[in-house]
Amino acid sequence: MAELDGRVVLVVGASGGLGSRLVAELAAAGATVLSASRSSSASLDLRDPQSIRDYVGGLSALDGVIVAAGVVAFGPADQVSDTVLAELFTTNALGPITLIRELTPLLAESAAAGRTPFIVTLSGIVAESPTAGLAAYSASKSALAAFVSAASRELRRTGIRVLDARPGHTETELSRHPIEGTAPTFPPGLDPARVASRIVQAIVADEKDLPSSAFA
Repeated sequence: MAELDGRVVLVVGASGGLGSRLVAELAAAGATVLSASRSSSASLDLRDPQSIRDYVGGLSALDGVIVAAGVVAFGPADQVSDTVLAELFTTNALGPITLIRELTPLLAESAAAGRTPFIVTLSGIVAESPTAGLAAYSASKSALAAFVSAASRELRRTGIRVLDARPGHTETELSRHPIEGTAPTFPPGLDPARVASRIVQAIVADEKDLPSSAFA
């Protein structure tokens, strides 16, 4: 079992519909939660490597991180613009990968101190089933999932657990505020409070993966 009471956990994308619920779940479990987003006073912009380095440089200790930030775009694969492609991959893949790289020394220190550090990413169901009308978004999330799958095997040697969560469509504001296109009519999505609770449950239980079926 992973202990959360008294542990320092960073939630990136903490102001979002899922991120805010993750903050609440972690705090209820006794964690000291660091909340970061582009809009918060503790600004962390995944699109900017220097912003990531500056934020990480200000941390003195860390036992876990959940990357709940992301952007989405809708539309035909042959019409996605260069600007949208760049933002999708920078925010959803390159930024989280850079953040994980920069945080690894702090998490390794946590492991060396006998704690159970973790990294949680949310690639979502599109990493399992790339979706028409979401080709570029699916690709950016699949890139993150592939990185995490390989990195998890490396980082476990230093005592850092990496967990990728792939819930299906969740009722947050993400799909209502795409950077391009208009969302199709989705069937009712997952309750974000239940998704957040399931992720924290998996952290505590030392689960190694959270496929879409884990949220059914």
